[in-house]
Amino acid sequence: MRAEIVTLFPEMVQAVLDASILGRAREAGRLATTITNLREFGLGRYRRVDDAPYGGGPGMIFRPEPVFAAVETVLARVAEPCRLILPSPQGRPFTQSLAAELAAEARPLLFLCGHYEGIDERILQGFAFEEVSLGDFVLTGGELPMLAMLDAAARLLPGVLGNADSAGADCFSEAVDGRLKYPQYTRPAVFRGMAVPDVLRSGHHLEIERWQRAEAARATREKRPDLLAGPDAGSAGG
Repeated sequence: MRAEIVTLFPEMVQAVLDASILGRAREAGRLATTITNLREFGLGRYRRVDDAPYGGGPGMIFRPEPVFAAVETVLARVAEPCRLILPSPQGRPFTQSLAAELAAEARPLLFLCGHYEGIDERILQGFAFEEVSLGDFVLTGGELPMLAMLDAAARLLPGVLGNADSAGADCFSEAVDGRLKYPQYTRPAVFRGMAVPDVLRSGHHLEIERWQRAEAARATREKRPDLLAGPDAGSAGG
């Protein structure tokens, strides 16, 4: 899996890429990342990348010139078709199935991390960016949702997780019919009067599986009833 990242905050992005699962994926050679600093393509003495919107309104938006220059430079360097992704609250919801799709993507992923109040619409007219959202909320920039998408996809790559079966039993996975996972417990067996359910200590695998299925269904009904309409029915994207 290969990711090209265009951002105003390369230090912020690099710090997360070096840590935890993303760092492990990179060390294992399963994830290759290149960060392009949008500021290097800014205009004038102060490398401006933003300006006030026509028609008025609060805040600033990305100008097209720096973004076009940065994206075109990346595409020329990569020299092969990329899948272009723009984290945006206006995009399609990010789901576990989309994470799996990105993990299996043969093309490099090119992420443009927006900032301020948005981007000039001509950027979307000039490039085939897919807008993808983490949910119905707005963040300061696209770096955090981009990193969340990368993390969700990278942990599905072979050899990244310590236990190869972990990802297959996650919430929203096929193992739980695209719904929530059952409650989990570890030692001690009793803590402050709260005991691990007897069935989990029984050693009866069939009974444990039945309990897990029933508890997964209960958790989904109580916490995310929207998921009962089918896998990925709930929103997840921003």
